[in-house]
Amino acid sequence: MVFYFYHMKVIATNLGTATTFQWNGKEEQTGIFKYPTEETLYLGTSDVKNDTVIDRKHHGGEHKACYLFGANQYPYWKKLYPNLKWNWGMFGENLTIEDLNEDALRIGDIYKLGTALVQITQPREPCYKLGIRFENQQVIKQFVQHKYPGTYIKILETGSVKKGDTMDLTWQSKSTLTINQYYEFLFAKTKDPATIQLILENEALPAYKKEKLIDYLNTQK
Repeated sequence: MVFYFYHMKVIATNLGTATTFQWNGKEEQTGIFKYPTEETLYLGTSDVKNDTVIDRKHHGGEHKACYLFGANQYPYWKKLYPNLKWNWGMFGENLTIEDLNEDALRIGDIYKLGTALVQITQPREPCYKLGIRFENQQVIKQFVQHKYPGTYIKILETGSVKKGDTMDLTWQSKSTLTINQYYEFLFAKTKDPATIQLILENEALPAYKKEKLIDYLNTQK
């Protein structure tokens, strides 16, 4: 049985600046190096004010305006990577949330987060830049296997959030599709028909995600 958290707490607010690194012989930049701040964060419709978003194709925007990650997952990763210099924001999250539960978060759920109104949209899919932060590209495979990816949110009503604020459920999605259910589906070799139906019917999931799934289904015919 999954225990559903209707009331969660913001443990840390994190911001980042552009960090330069070498990748395949080329110089690149990333905004994944985020660190705790005492600042109140303003959640805008496409990003967090004063944060750094380098790759606008894969980060930021309507359905990825802000990234949340669970504080309860940190002990697991600290054991795997004890030699890293640990602090909140290690996963590139703007908000570190106490008791975030991806097994219970439904895509489409609406929460009051600080003074903002937000909607759960999709899990984080890891890329090589997480490997840069962790100094080990093996973390990508480990992140997929661990199945607790955090979640992106859509900002329905802009507002501010600070450390100590709460995240309270105001409306539960009629769809039973959870963040972790969808995350496991993305990497599953065999695509479950029932989950496919839930994805296609979910109004909160970005249209391009459904289009990709339809393209995939067409190739299987």
